[in-house]
Amino acid sequence: MGEVLTSPGRVMARPAALGRAEWGLIATLLGAAAWATPSPAVDVGPRPEADDLPALIQEAIESNPEIRAAAQRVEAGKAMIPQARTLPDPMLSLSYEDMPVRETMYGVSQEIPFPGKLRLKGEVAARGAEAMEQDYVAVRLRVIARLKETYYDLYLTRRATAIIERNQQLLKQFAAVSEAGYEVGTMAQADVFRAQAEVSRGLARLATLRQREQSLGAEMSRLLNRSSAVPVETRGEVRPTPLRLSLNDLLERLDDAPMVRATGKVVERGDASVALARREYLPDFEVGVQGIREEPMGDSGYQLMLNVTVPLYFANKQRYAEREARAARAGAASDLEAVRQELTMQVRDEVAQIERAEKLIALLEGAIVPQVQLTLASARSAYAVGRVDFLTLLNSLYALQENELELVTETAEHEKARARLEAIIGEEP
Repeated sequence: MGEVLTSPGRVMARPAALGRAEWGLIATLLGAAAWATPSPAVDVGPRPEADDLPALIQEAIESNPEIRAAAQRVEAGKAMIPQARTLPDPMLSLSYEDMPVRETMYGVSQEIPFPGKLRLKGEVAARGAEAMEQDYVAVRLRVIARLKETYYDLYLTRRATAIIERNQQLLKQFAAVSEAGYEVGTMAQADVFRAQAEVSRGLARLATLRQREQSLGAEMSRLLNRSSAVPVETRGEVRPTPLRLSLNDLLERLDDAPMVRATGKVVERGDASVALARREYLPDFEVGVQGIREEPMGDSGYQLMLNVTVPLYFANKQRYAEREARAARAGAASDLEAVRQELTMQVRDEVAQIERAEKLIALLEGAIVPQVQLTLASARSAYAVGRVDFLTLLNSLYALQENELELVTETAEHEKARARLEAIIGEEP
């Protein structure tokens, strides 16, 4: 029998010299089904016909507490507008005086702010309500984006679990081949130990993935306001969706972004607040009418009243109120500029991530994964007849596994970046 030195102190018999019984054992372990070329990561697992993500989004819009709270804030803001535009409540008065002459007085008075004040108060309230409305849109988009990101992470985790579970079966087959080869003296005992160790390593990785799946399921249930006992299923195959808009188009749409519009409404409210603060230097009025009846003479009459407020302490009150309003308006303008800059940076970053993911997905699908599949198939055949060592076979398997995982990961990251872009600009990017 010919011999070849494969490692220090280890002599392996040449495969051509194996006996018929030895070859029969290896052939049995290397059946055609077990050694079939594994599919790319995107083909792992069942493929239901429908994708339930739109239904999950609708459920979140209807049930998410954060969205519902923002909607109630909008209703509260709208209810403030007619209150601000309405005159103060009138005052009714009634008095009775029992002296030598009994006198009964009754009347009504009404406070009237200086012309223009009620209009400006209503404008301040209206701009505040509009800011709350845009904030509601931003909250809804943000929750939907978070829901999509969690959905894609959950999809990624389950696909990764399926890939590793499939490779676990292959590792067990490798371990069986190594044990059979060791028994007939054609393979090293270290190969057996290494294969068993890699099976245990895979089990540890699966445990981590299953824990992550539970955490993501809990986050999804929180966003949907569901009981954590209700699982969320990811259905359908996720494929990268190309961007509809260019980077320049996305940047042009930032002026209509909900966060920008909300901050812009705060600036407009600041303008109205400044105008109202300046109007507070002017006096308010109170007009009234009062009826009088005297007994026992039976005389009746009436009197008219006009009261005028005097802004005597304007130096410490109205002046500082105007200063406060101007400072708040300037702060809102700075916030608006900061929001624009932040969103511009985010849009550029998300587009860069999408472009990177698209290039990697095309490279992985078109070249790397098919090439690594061929490498693994060749290594399998060569290992069965002793032309390569176990480490080469193992490296080929892990190369395929990691590239398949990278393909699924980049697909998920691509869609997560699109979801974040949609949350920024308020429409499909």
